[in-house]
Amino acid sequence: MSVDQADDRPDLILVVDDDADIARFVEFNLKLHGFEVVHASDGQEALEVIEGRRPDLAVVDLMMPRVDGLELTRRLRANPMTSALPVIMLTAKGMTVDKVHGLAAGADDYLVKPFDTAELVARVSATLRRNKEAREVSPLTGLPGNSRIRREIRDRIRTGADYVVGYVDIDRFKSVNDRYGFVRGDEFISTLARSLHRAVVSVGRPPAFLGHVGGDDFVIICSPEQIRPLTQRAVVDFENAADQLYDPTDRERGFVELKDRRGNTRRAALVTLSIGVSLSDSTKRITDPLAAIAVASEMKSVAKGQPGSYVAVDRRRSL
Repeated sequence: MSVDQADDRPDLILVVDDDADIARFVEFNLKLHGFEVVHASDGQEALEVIEGRRPDLAVVDLMMPRVDGLELTRRLRANPMTSALPVIMLTAKGMTVDKVHGLAAGADDYLVKPFDTAELVARVSATLRRNKEAREVSPLTGLPGNSRIRREIRDRIRTGADYVVGYVDIDRFKSVNDRYGFVRGDEFISTLARSLHRAVVSVGRPPAFLGHVGGDDFVIICSPEQIRPLTQRAVVDFENAADQLYDPTDRERGFVELKDRRGNTRRAALVTLSIGVSLSDSTKRITDPLAAIAVASEMKSVAKGQPGSYVAVDRRRSL
C-alpha cells in the first residue's frame, strides 16, 4: 500500500463550536461544496469524535467550555496519531492576540468571525491542499508518511542530538490477508499503529515520533535511551491485541492453516514483530535520513531471521 494512493471519498471536516447557529452555517456551506461534515460542541467531544473517525481537517472555535480551541489544538499536535491533522481556528474580530495564540498552538490558518461562505470554502480547500502536499498522511492510520519521516530525521541531525530510527513490521502478515482477507489485515495494521502510539507516548520527553511508511511498515524516531522501553511495550501490547483479532479456533491453537496453489495445507504461526534499529551517536553519526532508514531496514531483515518478536540493533561503529 502506498501512502501516495488517492482516497476517493469526500474530505471529512470536523466542526468544533459550541454555538449551534455557527456550526449549522459552517456545516451547511461545506456540505454544499461537497465536503462531509461531523460536529462536536467542544474540544472534549472533538477528541472523542476523532477516536472513532479520522477527519481530514478541523474547523475549531477558540472560545469553548471544558476544552477550548487552544488546548484542543495543543493536544492534537502532541498526539502522534493526530499531529498532522490540519486545524483552522475561528477567532473574534480584531483580536490579533487570539490569532497569534492560535498559530502558536499549531493551527494552520484562522478565520475571523463573521466570515462569508466564499472565504470559508477557500480557506478549507487551500489548507487541505497544502497539507496533503506537505504532510503526506496515511489514510488508514492518520500517521505522517515518508516526507514527514525524513523531515523529522533531518531536524534531529540538524540539532546534533543522538537519535535512533526503528523500522517496524509484522511477521507473517501475508498469512493474515490470505486467511481472512484485506479488511481484517487492515485491522492488524491499525492495531499496530495504536500499540506503537501508546508506546511512543509512554516514554515521555523528549517526544518520540511515529510514522507510517505504508502497509505494515512503521518508523519510530526517538532518543537512544527510549528505544528499549518503547519497543518492549510495543511488542507486548501488539501481541496481546493482535491475538484477539484471530478467530477463536486459530487463536487457541496458535496458528492458521492455509492452502497453497497445489492444495497442500501449511501452518503459519500467529503474528509477531520484527524491529530493526539504526543508531546515530558520538561513535557513529548518520547524517543522511535515507541512510538511517536503510540501516534500520537492513537490521529489520536481521530480526526477521530470529524466532518470535525481535529487536535487532546495529552495533557497527565507524572506523
